[in-house]
Amino acid sequence: MTVRRPPSAAVLLLHGGAETGLGAPPPGLLNVPAVRMRPFEQAVARATGDGAADVLVRAVRYTRRGWNGPREDPFHDAVRALDTLRREAGEIPVVLVGHSMGARAALRAAGHPLVRGVVGLAPWCPAEDPVAQLAARDVVLLHSTRDRITNPRASQSLTARARRSGARACLVAIRGSDHAMLRRAGTWHALTTRITTGLLGLGPLPEEVTAALRLPPDASAVRGTLDVDRMGRARPGDWPGDRPGRPSGPWCRGGGTGAPW
Repeated sequence: MTVRRPPSAAVLLLHGGAETGLGAPPPGLLNVPAVRMRPFEQAVARATGDGAADVLVRAVRYTRRGWNGPREDPFHDAVRALDTLRREAGEIPVVLVGHSMGARAALRAAGHPLVRGVVGLAPWCPAEDPVAQLAARDVVLLHSTRDRITNPRASQSLTARARRSGARACLVAIRGSDHAMLRRAGTWHALTTRITTGLLGLGPLPEEVTAALRLPPDASAVRGTLDVDRMGRARPGDWPGDRPGRPSGPWCRGGGTGAPW
């Protein structure tokens, strides 16, 4: 008889949604935002599935489709999922991985005692959202420079605000992609997996991310922004699933880091 050990860490995934929507998310394949996160769930599970790490990978279930203003439904769903995990597994480290609205919920729920880090994919970052709950957490945001649904500049601004509140935060810009993370999908999946496992101490973080997370609290937003195509040996086509060819996007040459915008 095989006795399953309790998990030593966990990754909770939070999919996107809508600004408003009081109905329940549709089931199965009809829930497109949830389906969009399955490759991330599978990639993280593969990376932690050798049996030695005992990492639980779980998707958060939403009660409502939308954020719904002051109701903040996905935020409360995330907190409930963390509370449930705490009852089941105890005081284990958790990394939250969220896309769009799910990233907003992850950032808001980061003050939970279990949370060690947040990986936000194309996050929805309103300027009025608080950041004090991010203190002492690792926050890595990934955003396409061509995103037309959520604002990459808002993500860039949030990392600077989070640093001033005591977080370790940075932004990785992905050129030539989109909000749905379909273009350059391999980059999104591989980098998210590497960062997630790195934040849990199960592997090395990209050197540039490690350096950016060590920036002082008063570091500028631009200084804390990385270009995925200038990280390490990564070049267009090097990430699994990428098509060869030069990515394009609204970049400028200003700033010593080659940061976007």
